[in-house]
Amino acid sequence: MNKTIITHEQKRINRQKKRQEFWKQVKKSRVSYSMVAPFLIIFFTFTVLPVLMSFFLSFTSFDMLQAPKFIGLDNYINLFLNDEVFLIAIKNTFILAVVTGPVSYILAFVFAWLIHELPRKIRWLMTLVFYAPSISGSAYLLWQLIFSSDMYGVLNATLIHLGVINAPILWLETPRYALPILIIVQLWLSLGVTFLAFIAGLQTVDRTLYEAAAIDGLRNRWQELWFITLPQMKSQLMFGAVMQITSALGIAAVSINLLGFPSVEYSGHTIVTHLMDFGSTNSTRLEMGYASAIATVLFFIMLGSNLIVQKIIRRVGS
Repeated sequence: MNKTIITHEQKRINRQKKRQEFWKQVKKSRVSYSMVAPFLIIFFTFTVLPVLMSFFLSFTSFDMLQAPKFIGLDNYINLFLNDEVFLIAIKNTFILAVVTGPVSYILAFVFAWLIHELPRKIRWLMTLVFYAPSISGSAYLLWQLIFSSDMYGVLNATLIHLGVINAPILWLETPRYALPILIIVQLWLSLGVTFLAFIAGLQTVDRTLYEAAAIDGLRNRWQELWFITLPQMKSQLMFGAVMQITSALGIAAVSINLLGFPSVEYSGHTIVTHLMDFGSTNSTRLEMGYASAIATVLFFIMLGSNLIVQKIIRRVGS
């Protein structure tokens, strides 16, 4: 009995010491914490809190007019068992993510690697050329002109001129062309921030490592890439992977602007457009509980994908 009392007392004293040590460290680093505080407050308010609220609302029926009503797992059951459009959205999203995610990630690195070898002035120009599509407001207009369904559309006019087709093809209104078109446009738009991160990462690699590696027996550029460049860029590779996964699984604007909302036979429907269909303020449904369930499912898909990709990247060069 005495041993038990002593053990509990010792644990209480240890916890008290840890708390005191923790507050000492906080007080010692109060300037650093005060500088980080604004970001933490904003991050919690606009990221963590909405995620927690969405998770809570996913177990309720909520239309923004009445108080949320707890309904348990009904939203998730309806989502996976009764909502055929959601299953189409999942299929389309995974096809787009599996194709555009890895391909755009690899292309972003390859282009960054090649451009990094150019002279500085040319490198700046080429960086702008590759990055501009991701921030261009007229990007969708360009692709609408290319895939226009009349004979004046760039693609139709070219194919008719070459004698490949006799009549214009309804590219944006035909379901079988929807996903290929989305993949092409998304790849064109997806370099963006990932490309810039890779350019920045390549510029931070210590050049003396290549000289040391040459002395140690590295024979070609591929060995330099695998054993020096990639390991030195792990933080940028991680960041790029997160950005690509987020953009690949969050495709919506491309589909809405090119194929309409909703697209013909839901051929371009994605998880995000399905979420917008139920939870957007422009929607007549306003089923916020159901939309929160969709958002929660998407959140866990993104989280799982990020964890898997991070484990793979950690092995690069090891």
